[in-house]
Amino acid sequence: MDYFVGLDVGVRTTSICVMNEAGAVVREGKVESSPEEIIGFLAEPGRRYGRVGIEAGPLCQWLYAGLAKAGLPIICIETRHAQAVLSAQVNKTDRNDARGIAQLMRVGLYRPVLVKTLASQQIRILLSGRRFLQSKLIDIENSIRGLLRNFGLKVGVVTRAQFERRILDLIEDHPALLAVIEPLIVVRRAVREQFVILHKKMLSVARTDTDCRLLMTAPGVGPFVALTYRAAVDEPARFARSRAVGAHFGLAPRTYQSGELDHRGSISKHGDETIRTALFEAAGVILRPNTRPSALKAWGLRVAKRRGMGRAMVAVARRLAVILHRMWIDRTEFCWKAELPDPRLLSRQ
Repeated sequence: MDYFVGLDVGVRTTSICVMNEAGAVVREGKVESSPEEIIGFLAEPGRRYGRVGIEAGPLCQWLYAGLAKAGLPIICIETRHAQAVLSAQVNKTDRNDARGIAQLMRVGLYRPVLVKTLASQQIRILLSGRRFLQSKLIDIENSIRGLLRNFGLKVGVVTRAQFERRILDLIEDHPALLAVIEPLIVVRRAVREQFVILHKKMLSVARTDTDCRLLMTAPGVGPFVALTYRAAVDEPARFARSRAVGAHFGLAPRTYQSGELDHRGSISKHGDETIRTALFEAAGVILRPNTRPSALKAWGLRVAKRRGMGRAMVAVARRLAVILHRMWIDRTEFCWKAELPDPRLLSRQ
């Protein structure tokens, strides 16, 4: 007889439910959220597990790797899909959630989520750290601008390298402002130095990664977009068709069809927001007037003429995601002079 396990993971503890094929709970408990504790709880002689379910979350990758290494049939399930099922419970508790996940494993009613490889996880950490420092750097600069504006001191348009010198020139004759702004400048200087370190690290990783160098042959795709795409897709073979990539990242229109009603709305915005933003920025670069001409740019400009620039950028971002996947699968560089293929033909035979 196979047994099915549901894990409701918290930061400190994990609720575990073991269920048999008939749906009866045979064991329940709560242990510390670590692979060793969970493995110890499930280690019973002669018990064979069919599926062990864990919901995607902050500790998911760490626990998944540890349980998989121990030989357990661990499956990571999509959070949105799991919550839709678990929300039918009258009382929400960790114990009931573990029971619900075990039930999903027993009946096979789940949608598995790919757990990223270690290389992709490391890239995501690098990009997340860089993005965090970049946002804090922008926040500090905007705060300084806002504080000075109250006294009629306008920073104006300056480069990041000239920003500190410009601020010091403005407050040179204002001792009271200097006492407040100078600590902010010191903090900004430290944040900027660390941001530069991570930025250079990002460039170095992109230059040494074969897949990233291939992706960067496409228009609008630099080191940041290439690394973001590489980490988000992780394993290109997991997509049976290239045109499914755009929908996976939430760049495809929503569809609501019921009876005689068939409505297509705005894009779904499901999936990884980071890669969606990166592709949208790349589309903006492609559609700039001074960008090198390509079939993708010409197609995007035709869409912009009919539907507006906003929708054109979304359409180009979606098509760029498809093209990058096909380039990755075929190991071919972007062909600047070729006609843009119909995305319906970009599927694996």
